Amino acid sequence: MDISLICRLFETLPRQGPGNDESTARAFHLIPDLPDRPEILDIGCGSGMQTLALAQLCPDARITAVDIHRPVLDALEERARRAGVADRIRTICASMDDFPFENHSFDLIWAEGSIFIIGFEKGLSYWQEFLKDGGYIALTEAAWFTPAPSPEAKAFWAEVYPAIRTEEEYRAVIAACGLGLVGSFRLPEAAWWDDFYRPLETRLEEFAAEYAGNPEAMELVEGVKREIAVYRDHAAEYGYIFFVMRKISGPPGI
Repeated sequence: MDISLICRLFETLPRQGPGNDESTARAFHLIPDLPDRPEILDIGCGSGMQTLALAQLCPDARITAVDIHRPVLDALEERARRAGVADRIRTICASMDDFPFENHSFDLIWAEGSIFIIGFEKGLSYWQEFLKDGGYIALTEAAWFTPAPSPEAKAFWAEVYPAIRTEEEYRAVIAACGLGLVGSFRLPEAAWWDDFYRPLETRLEEFAAEYAGNPEAMELVEGVKREIAVYRDHAAEYGYIFFVMRKISGPPGI
């Protein structure tokens, strides 16, 4: 699949994945303490709805927003200007597996709906190199809500993200990576529909008209329609979990 087609489809959406401001705030408030003027890294920020929410939740923070697709960063910069927080948000076009930062640079790493790109274990292991001791990682990841998903849901995830796990399995990975789990919760179904799937359904119609006659684009449209249909039918079986973790000084388990 041409990555540029995927970017074109998703880049104008309010969010590029499930989430909402209420869930961002709930996760942020699980963090018991941050230093004055904390340094926050938002990984895979997309068009930055959660970036702007963090800027409001933590008015003294300086936020570095990273994405590999420059147009969404440009959109975030414009939105930050309109919100009056542009002086506290800088954008960097970079890959999440090759950061241009010094180790131990950030007090909080945030990643809504993006760690699947690099993989859960690899993301936690690599990203925490850039986290100060005692710092926090907050992220969302797709998870099974049942040990026995339906054949349709199971087949769909076997195709799109076979590494999906149960919450208990993610907890074990978190511990193995030397992180302490502060808290976790499931995203509500509204976080999938309000700012993601409903705008995406509208965007699919525009995109299909724009790329009529392009077989690859039509394949993408049908694949996304299937994704939405599977979630509509099986939302009780899977979803996103917000995990908030802390970097532990010393060996895992301490």
